[in-house]
Amino acid sequence: MHQFTMQRITILGSTGSIGTSTLDVVARHPDKFKIVALTANSRVDLLFQQCRQFEPRFAVLLDEAAAAELRRLVREAGLSTEVLSGMAALEQIVALPEVDAVMAAIVGAAGLRPTLAAARAGKKILLANKETLVMAGNVFMDAVRASGAKLLPIDSEHNAIFQALPRGYDGNLAANGIRRILLTASGGPFRNLPLSELENVTPEQACAHPNWVMGRKISVDSASMMNKGLEVIEAHWLFNASADDIQVVVHPQSVIHSLVEYVDGSVLAQLGNPDMRTPIAYGLAYPERIDAGVAPLDLFKVATINFTAPDFERFPCLDLAYRALRAAGTAPAVLNAANEVAVAAFLDRQISFLSIPRVINAVLDALPVSAVGGLDDVLGADAEARRAAQQQIQRTGR
Repeated sequence: MHQFTMQRITILGSTGSIGTSTLDVVARHPDKFKIVALTANSRVDLLFQQCRQFEPRFAVLLDEAAAAELRRLVREAGLSTEVLSGMAALEQIVALPEVDAVMAAIVGAAGLRPTLAAARAGKKILLANKETLVMAGNVFMDAVRASGAKLLPIDSEHNAIFQALPRGYDGNLAANGIRRILLTASGGPFRNLPLSELENVTPEQACAHPNWVMGRKISVDSASMMNKGLEVIEAHWLFNASADDIQVVVHPQSVIHSLVEYVDGSVLAQLGNPDMRTPIAYGLAYPERIDAGVAPLDLFKVATINFTAPDFERFPCLDLAYRALRAAGTAPAVLNAANEVAVAAFLDRQISFLSIPRVINAVLDALPVSAVGGLDDVLGADAEARRAAQQQIQRTGR
């Protein structure tokens, strides 16, 4: 066991569910981790509480008005935390020389730039932001390779695959005797709902996930299984696996987080209670293991586990994600942007649940796929897809 040196950490998105879970693990190990910077979009109250508890050197809010408010609170409390605002500040605090590791947990396209900045700065990146890989997979992976950054996936599924792959896996499935990657999915709250009833489901129903506590956007993605589609695209970049090498398996209990199938007939799985602190602790302490505050898995209580093949008629979003992955280039960025706009419209009750895949499909049909040379190509495709999705929503109404 090598001596664990103090790791200094920036958390991008510290007020979200991944961010708060990360701080929960960090608080259990004050001898191992020190927080350098915390960031949020606009939640001043919670970020202020976190500043009081962890005394970071920097706190960043994307919103300037919120930053001014936090600055006042920090000053009144006599804290030494420096409050910054804006995207440039996010990019700055991931690249600080004293930062060893960056937890990238800002949801959506907003997380792209700071996560990429962390990769360029050669940091250890704990990646919980799906969109970075979905939108700009090749740009991000090139940056990781060029700088020698260390990439540890935090999504429970990709973390499980990472744990079940050979240590030091080099991106070559065949050379490592791997037949395929099995990505598990809970199937979300509508797994067994009659198809005829899907048209009328409400945002509240879509956000009531049976196993995981998550934000609204990711909960809707889980209900539509777009979440799993985005994870398929992520797995492609993380593990250098083609669309055909990645099989989605619906497993309602969310106990097996994912599996790796080897050519000799072995299938290695990672199991655990559905608690994000497990993959977070694994990423923070890698290659060691630390207590994450997670209850041990009671196999007798689990008793049975089931698996079914995904139904593409019920979950067309998963099919669309495979389509975008095979099309490559800007297609995944277009898919992601159209989905973000469609999900927001559904949460606003502008369109029905089943209109989400219809909007995405129409946008994928409408926009040409081009190669991705750099970040500008990705952001251009993202903006174009958002415009096209808005137009589609205005045209169709429900």
